[in-house]
Amino acid sequence: MQNENFILSGLPYERITIEAFENEASQIAKEFNDAKDGEEQFLAHKKYYALMAKVRTAMILAGMRHDGDVSNEFYEAEQEYYDEISPKIQSFEVKYQKMLYNSKYRTYLESKIGQVTFKDIEIQLKAFNDVLISLKQEENALTSRYNKLIAQTKVEFKGETLNLSLLGKYIHSKDRKTRIEASKIRSEKLLTIADELDEIFDKLVANRNAQAKSMKYDNYVELGYYIMGRNSYDKNDVANFRNQVKKYFVPFASRMHEERRKRLGLEKLDYVDENVYFAEGNPIPVGTADDIFAAGKKMYSELSPETKEFFDFMLKHELFDVLGRPNKTTGGYMDMLQLYKAPIIFANFNGTSGDVDVITHECGHAFQGFVTRNDEIVEHNNITSETAEVHSMSMEFFTERWMDLFFGERADDYREMHLEDAIAFIPYGCMIDEFQEIVYTKPELSPAQRRDVWKQLEKEYKPHLAFKYDAFYGDGRTWQMQKHVYNWPFYYIDYCLAQTCALQFKALMDENYQGAWQKYYAFCLQSAKDYFPNMLHNVGLRSPFEDGFMEELVEKIKL
Repeated sequence: MQNENFILSGLPYERITIEAFENEASQIAKEFNDAKDGEEQFLAHKKYYALMAKVRTAMILAGMRHDGDVSNEFYEAEQEYYDEISPKIQSFEVKYQKMLYNSKYRTYLESKIGQVTFKDIEIQLKAFNDVLISLKQEENALTSRYNKLIAQTKVEFKGETLNLSLLGKYIHSKDRKTRIEASKIRSEKLLTIADELDEIFDKLVANRNAQAKSMKYDNYVELGYYIMGRNSYDKNDVANFRNQVKKYFVPFASRMHEERRKRLGLEKLDYVDENVYFAEGNPIPVGTADDIFAAGKKMYSELSPETKEFFDFMLKHELFDVLGRPNKTTGGYMDMLQLYKAPIIFANFNGTSGDVDVITHECGHAFQGFVTRNDEIVEHNNITSETAEVHSMSMEFFTERWMDLFFGERADDYREMHLEDAIAFIPYGCMIDEFQEIVYTKPELSPAQRRDVWKQLEKEYKPHLAFKYDAFYGDGRTWQMQKHVYNWPFYYIDYCLAQTCALQFKALMDENYQGAWQKYYAFCLQSAKDYFPNMLHNVGLRSPFEDGFMEELVEKIKL
């Protein structure tokens, strides 16, 4: 690490220009090509690591500060600049990876950086070439436009000016009348931007379809899977998984929702009740944001020596930006500042249980990044997203023992809600995935036809749900508030795959907590050194793609 005394807010930022990048990149490429043996090529490759660490750190800092205040003109300009040049950087990366892949010293390089790396390169070469640069630039501009639109969408409610994240405390209110009022206010506001949401997505579908055609693929589904870096499963495996969910998991989830309906004393569950689990309201954290972090510090200090070191590091270097602000973009994420070997976490505290989820879910990502940050081989941390989400979703369950610190006497309510929420999520995530597969297989669909597709999928995956009080969501538009659909096509199914693995870890920890933790920690340390199904098998878990998997999982879940 360059500076052990850094803090996130004080980190220096300087734009990485495309000219400076290309000069340094071309020199590395020359050294690689001129190398006399595998070791010399590996030394050049380490210079490539350093260059990309510098570039990615700058881009992440700019992006995070832009997300933190979308009205900041300086960082908006920086984001626009990176939207323009990132495809050119990707162009160099692909050309460099091709040199690596075709190296006459490949056997030596495989011994240094692993065979999985070369499978990943093979996929990357199928995901990009220079013909896509202008289309990627347009795609970046469209997703940035969407993100800014959502971030700047505000409502007036109960005397407050609130963005969509901050409105969440009323959307999840224990008082159904308040939920209905908040939902109607949100719906009315979202309907004013509905045409723009349709327009942006229409252009994204056309753009991504053009990308696929430029790469000689039938449609964007194939290209999208390559972009996601899927190195051990394909769309047929995912379709099999979704079909298992429809057959075994949707009926299971529907029974759970029926029990929730009775618990809430309602005749029918409506969308306004979708995230409410108790008549007295969902459990909310006791205390302030500072109290949440104090509880997190105690929790991670007791969970394991490794988690104590991790959380202390995060606090020392102020690697959290989690307080909600009016011009802050919605959502949350974790990323790695490679130059500093430091995870960072971005989120929006809003007074709901989601604030604690940041300290568990996002910290699950960050913990894995922290414990593998010193691996000299950067490719070992090129984790595919389904693997990354196992780290985060499983950490949510491992930390449940300490929920008394966050929720006091309602800790058991939180645990019950968390399990039910995990169950409810899997059909929803599969619905998002199937929707995207249909949309990109049929790019000619109109906005209205896409909404009809969504409505049909809702009947299959969420038959319990009504939309009496929300005109926006009731019009087949729920997916338009799911940022992944606009920003990261085909990512969402990875959450579902990971959730089933997290539920496997939960079943293990119910039997032997310490044994389950050791398996989880071993899974984290594997990082990206092997393929996803292999890494699961290595720690005694089943792959979600196996026949009979979902039926067995349903039997293990204890509600």
